[in-house]
Amino acid sequence: MSKKKIFGIVFGLLVVVVLAGVGGASVYLYNFAFEPQSPLNSKIPAKKAKRLGADKKWLQNVKQESWNEISADQDLKLHAAYVPAKEKTEKTIIVAHGYQENHKDMASYIRMFHELGYNVLAPDDRGAGESQGKYIGFGWPDRLDYVKWIKKVIAKNGKNSEIGLFGVSMGGATVMMVSGEKLPKQVKAIVEDAGYSSIESELAYELKARFNLPKEPLITTAAWYTNFKAGFNFKAGSSLKQLRKNKLPIYFIHGGEDTFVPTKMVYQNYAATKGTKKIWVAAKAGHAMTYYDYPKEYQKKVSRFFTEYLN
Repeated sequence: MSKKKIFGIVFGLLVVVVLAGVGGASVYLYNFAFEPQSPLNSKIPAKKAKRLGADKKWLQNVKQESWNEISADQDLKLHAAYVPAKEKTEKTIIVAHGYQENHKDMASYIRMFHELGYNVLAPDDRGAGESQGKYIGFGWPDRLDYVKWIKKVIAKNGKNSEIGLFGVSMGGATVMMVSGEKLPKQVKAIVEDAGYSSIESELAYELKARFNLPKEPLITTAAWYTNFKAGFNFKAGSSLKQLRKNKLPIYFIHGGEDTFVPTKMVYQNYAATKGTKKIWVAAKAGHAMTYYDYPKEYQKKVSRFFTEYLN
């Protein structure tokens, strides 16, 4: 056999091995990032664990309703907890939860808004809590579900409803992604805390931070596999692109020592929006810890912002 033929066979085998490796890695990345599983950040700081534990007990006992909705596509049954205000009001905050969480993990924020006098609607995203679905959408397919939740609040509470959107971590990205959609006039303002600039950027950051791997080719091949497996293109999921269409007032909050969603992303998000905007980078706070590190200041700032626009 000639050297040329041997070279061709070896080269072909190498290509097969590389493709098999990339394919396997793409499947692993999908399973790692998009399949519901035990939280990556399961070790909760003691300060948060104590406060959240108490607030979850409060949530169990507070008067609430169970709401249901059908997803914007794929015909999934979605669940949300609705906590009405102590005194009747037309003002509602819709709360979006974080990655590998569900609405119960937002108990501290639900309680905060309830004590501020708002109705609170806290959905379980696709694949979370009591909602159907076998994947985590990172906010992108979920954004259209939140538009349906918004319309449901208006249908339940009336055309004079005033609605604020609030989210933390993936929930922060979710409400930013919602901001670029055509929304009812009843949506007045948004507060996002610790949201990423895009799904692609966040996954690329995690690839480097956790596995010391470059962005390509895995991001592209994983996007192909995710589209096949879950039915959406995560490369389209960009907070930045959606914010460029946003005209609503938005308050950006981020921890200055966030190593899960790097702090630089909040400045990118802030620069992208076309609406009225404010920013607060809490100097010593880690990922999604600003409320737990600075509870009084957090409540004061967020309350003041929503009071200004929900009036």
